[in-house]
Amino acid sequence: MKKEIIHTLTTTFEAHAQQTEEEVEFWLARDLQHLLGYKEWRNFNLVVNKAKTACEVSGNEITAHFVDINKMVQIGSGSQREVNDIMLTRYACYLIAQNGDPQKNEIAFAQTYFALQTRRAEIIEKRIQGVERINARKKLTTSEKEMSKVIYEQTGGN
Repeated sequence: MKKEIIHTLTTTFEAHAQQTEEEVEFWLARDLQHLLGYKEWRNFNLVVNKAKTACEVSGNEITAHFVDINKMVQIGSGSQREVNDIMLTRYACYLIAQNGDPQKNEIAFAQTYFALQTRRAEIIEKRIQGVERINARKKLTTSEKEMSKVIYEQTGGN
């Protein structure tokens, strides 16, 4: 996939992120449906249900990542009607992408996107652990030097 397309798709996905009053990041399933190339809600909802199963089987609470809501949408006559939607965490979006149709370019991109994001997070975590380990070693070295100095002073160097 070309860099421009990847940049555009990533930017579009991130632009659809919203936040609750408590600053919890979420996406709406009906927005994600179109981003992932699904024209019909019923087909996309099948993928969402598979993702919910994966969420539950992995030991996570479905309601923590898939929150059912209702919202008003405009219809052709200028009036509104209520439709079902789902607030999704980033994890839910990941599970949906993993359970989507890989023949769709958008799903293939999303699967790659989440795989790369996961790898980046792993690398960052590994670097942080490395820095923490180095800092712990420095602290231990300093403590050992101080202890050696105290022992030397207390024993008179014997």
